[in-house]
Amino acid sequence: MSIHSLGDGADLYYEIHGDAGLPGVPVLLVTGTCGSIGLWTQPIIDALAADRQVIAYDHRGLGGSSPYTEPVSMASLAADAISLLEELGTGPVHVIGWSLGSAVAQELALARPDLVASLVLYGTWARCDGFQRSLLAGMRSPWAHGDLEEGITSLGVTMSPELLDSPEFDQLIAALAPLLPQTKEQIEAVSRQWDADLAHDTLDRLPAIDRPTTVLVGEQDIITSPKQARKVALAIPGSAFVLVEGPGSSHNLHVERAEDWLRHVRAHLTRCA
Repeated sequence: MSIHSLGDGADLYYEIHGDAGLPGVPVLLVTGTCGSIGLWTQPIIDALAADRQVIAYDHRGLGGSSPYTEPVSMASLAADAISLLEELGTGPVHVIGWSLGSAVAQELALARPDLVASLVLYGTWARCDGFQRSLLAGMRSPWAHGDLEEGITSLGVTMSPELLDSPEFDQLIAALAPLLPQTKEQIEAVSRQWDADLAHDTLDRLPAIDRPTTVLVGEQDIITSPKQARKVALAIPGSAFVLVEGPGSSHNLHVERAEDWLRHVRAHLTRCA
């Protein structure tokens, strides 16, 4: 168990997978709203750690990190990642950000490009449009009212129709439930993350990002739609846009289409080697 103490008294829980002597540039995994490290899934972490170190951490207020009761923003969450990277002394890392984590990754690259070797922005957006704002506000509501059961139920829209109707769905939810917020303080922290999601706006600043970038999204993703993700790709000079199509191409692409997700991420890492 590793803990990084932030300057304001909060602590971040983090893990490092893979041997220090591996040849690849390290990867930093930045998770999404409601998430803890385990939602990346162990097979994904192990696959990435085969040839490089993989650093993953829990956002303040969630998972193994200490409780936190103040509002957060993408910029403040990026500052947490910066503090962790400075403490670890890794040098530039490949940043893979998922959902809220992709927005944090944008702010990280804008604030400290010297710490970023490249970006994979997975399930991303730069500014909410009307549909996304309505959807996220609805997903925020049960968490704001402290209703964990309804909050978890609302996360069904992050999954594909095929998974929701499959016989494996209940088993998957049972496995994921312990990785989601459990305490009153964590539920409140998730509500503040939704606020940060709704307020996120980097669209006019994205052209300043000068690191190799891949924007990765699933065709069935309604949380961060291909339309919204494409706006990010168009705004970042030289970025690649990857759309995964077909069944299972949801906001949880790395769970439902793990091999496709890994193939595209590995292609990015090879291209940026």
